[in-house]
Parts: sequence; C-alpha cells; structure tokens
Amino acid sequence: MELRTAFTVQCILGVLLSLSGVGLVESLGINYGQVGNDLPPPNTVLQLLKSLKVTKTRIYDTNPDVLNAFAGSGVELIVTVENEMLATLMDPQQALQWVTTRIKPYLPATKITGIAVGNEVFTGDDMTLVDNLVPAMVSIQQALSQLGLQQYIQVSTPSSLAVLANSYPPSEGMFAPELTSIMTQMLQFLSTTKAPFWINAYPYFAYKDSPDKISLDYALFNPNSGMIDPHTNMHYDNMLYAQVDAVIYAMARLGFGGIEVRVSETGWPSKGDPNEVGATPQNAAIYNKNLLKRQLSGEGTPLRPKMRLEIYVFALFNEDMKPGPTSERNYGFYKPDGTMVYNVGLTVSTTTSPSSSISLTSMATKVCT
Repeated sequence: MELRTAFTVQCILGVLLSLSGVGLVESLGINYGQVGNDLPPPNTVLQLLKSLKVTKTRIYDTNPDVLNAFAGSGVELIVTVENEMLATLMDPQQALQWVTTRIKPYLPATKITGIAVGNEVFTGDDMTLVDNLVPAMVSIQQALSQLGLQQYIQVSTPSSLAVLANSYPPSEGMFAPELTSIMTQMLQFLSTTKAPFWINAYPYFAYKDSPDKISLDYALFNPNSGMIDPHTNMHYDNMLYAQVDAVIYAMARLGFGGIEVRVSETGWPSKGDPNEVGATPQNAAIYNKNLLKRQLSGEGTPLRPKMRLEIYVFALFNEDMKPGPTSERNYGFYKPDGTMVYNVGLTVSTTTSPSSSISLTSMATKVCT
C-alpha cells in the first residue's frame, strides 16, 4: 500500500500545479480528513502533499501523530477544536491548558497557522454550541496571547453557507436573522484579531437541489454565459465566487465589510445516492481541475479582484467511515490505498511491484517535471 501511495500520487495535481514552471500555489490548501479505514500514515501523507506542491492543509482535530509527522516540513496546518470541546474551552483556564498541551509543544517545528474552533456550529441543531462558540474563541485567543503565540496563529470557525438567508444575487447576501446577534459578536472578534471568515462553500449542493434551474457549467467553472448582478453589474462566471461575494456583502450589512473571506472547504463528490444528481467522477474531475487552474492564476472574486482568494479543497482522501449520504464518503482525490479516484487529465502507470520502485520513482519524476 505504501509503495502505491508513494508512486501513484506523484503527478495528477502535481503537474497541474507545476504548469509552465509555476511553483507552489500559496492560496491552495487541501483538507486532510481521517474518518476512514486503512488510511496511509501521516508521514506518507506528508510526502503526498509535497508531491502535489501543496503547502497548506487542515485537519479536523489536533492528532499528535500528524503534528509530529509534519514537524520541519514547512507545511502550514490548521487544526480543529471538536464541537464537543467548546463548552470546556469557554473556561479561560481550560483553554490555556488546551493550548499549552495541544499546540505549544509542536511549535515552531510544526507550522500551525490556524485554529478552527468547531465546524459549522451555526447551522447545527444544538443552540448550546452556538452560545458557547464565541466565548470559546475568545478564551483560546487569550491563551495564545498569554503564551506569546497570537501573532502566528489565527482563530476562526468554518461556517456552512446555510448561515445566509439569501445569497442570490450576491449583492443581496445576508445572514439568517436569527443569527444576527451571535454573528455580530463573532465578526467583531474577527475584526479585532484580524482573522478571516471561513466559509464551507459547495456549488454542488445548490446544483443537486435545483439541477433544472442551475447551469451545471456555471457550477463546474466551465465556460458559460454566467450571471450579472442587477445591482452592481458585476459578472459572475462561476457559482463559488458568487457565494463568496454573497458572504462579503452579508458581513458588510452588519458593519464588517473589511474582513477577508477564505474558503475552508469546497469540492465535488465522485459518487452519490440515486437522488444526488451530478455526483460523478467526471464532474468531480472537472470541478477540481478548473478550480486548480483558477488558483494558479491567483485571482480574486469580482467584488475583490485584487485579493487572491484562499481555498482549501475537500478532500485528500475518500473517508469510508463518515456517516450520511454516499456523497459524504466520496469527496477525495484518492482512495485510502493511494490510488486515484478519478483522473484529471493524465494517465500514470500504477505498477506496484517492489522490484520496480526505482523505475517508478524515475518515471514519476520524469512525468512531473
């Protein structure tokens, strides 16, 4: 399995990210989820990320095996506070202990640059979590400050696009009214600490729910006529950028127009249930390939064209132990054994015999340079 992982992952995205001599793509990250059987060990995952020329990743906990494996690599890591920890970390002393034991020991060897406090808390069913979120963020920020780490690590929380009551057209973006008070508190925190607003934005969901109304090409970044916002006359040729700008407008409506928005998750599933329209390997390959091309250009959204949009793609691996519909287990570029889920335009030999490791290494290097 490790041979296959080491030698079949050298190209696909690596070539895309190396086109015409282009080096590392600073605005691109990949989410590294671990809810699966037989995933490769963290040190192998690190080599995979390096082969893809990806220097940013996010994990959904503070797994010490990952934090140790990534030491000295230069890969930037966002770690996550699990939702169930928020009630505990509201307490400043508990937050200080958490940062002291879960974060500080790995610095500076491991480049932890962000702490995601919870995940999609605002759109869950547990209102206690919503009430606990900002106090937990404040306590963690205070702990970082006490330890002199606040200048290296940003504290934020990834939100689902469902925090918006309206996202179309982008200029009419607004948060759900019931979230106005808590969202204002969180935006004030982000403004004060100069941290970004993280949004999990999936054009796939919108297309799946209304395939008769939404252009597949518009959702996939394919050439299309796009849409023009009637209030701003801005032209949008893809849904992701429209979603991001809708969030920016929503923040501005609450008086926080200067906060940066980053996409903490986006992707397209390669497989789904019968009612999950569009979940195919072909569409997943098109979406991610087109997205990577956009990232190579370093462009921003129509509202902020000169501000490079930072995006974390979901996800590195299929995670076969995730609950929910079939699509939830099929967002990965790779299967757990390191083989490709789909090809984004290149055909690579996947011979895995141990005796052929030298020629495989040479082949991969030759193809990817």
